[in-house]
Amino acid sequence: MISAESTDTALTSVRVAAAGGIEEGEALRVPAEQTGHLDAISVFHDGGKYYALDDTCSHGQASLADGWIEDGEVECPLHSARFCLKSGEPQCMPATLAVRAHRVEVVDGEIWLHPGQEPTS
Repeated sequence: MISAESTDTALTSVRVAAAGGIEEGEALRVPAEQTGHLDAISVFHDGGKYYALDDTCSHGQASLADGWIEDGEVECPLHSARFCLKSGEPQCMPATLAVRAHRVEVVDGEIWLHPGQEPTS
């Protein structure tokens, strides 16, 4: 289900799923081996939009894909640190470091992840 294709800028785009393939309030973890990124990347579906963040919490080394997603934030399942889905910025203690946000978009009914590219508004 996940495939990679090169773009003109030599960055990789990864097809994650069909639009609607990630339920509202859920996330899908894309392994680092498939993104070419240092960490796995999680794609979140919240409020009808898709967001992508590095999967590993900057505080407790837990998978954010296993966290709770609500109101534009994901809460780490280990110590309850919360991160903004748009920017990756921590919203409360114990996390003090952001996780990287990545560009994700829906094109022709497919969810595409662009590892290493900044999200667009």
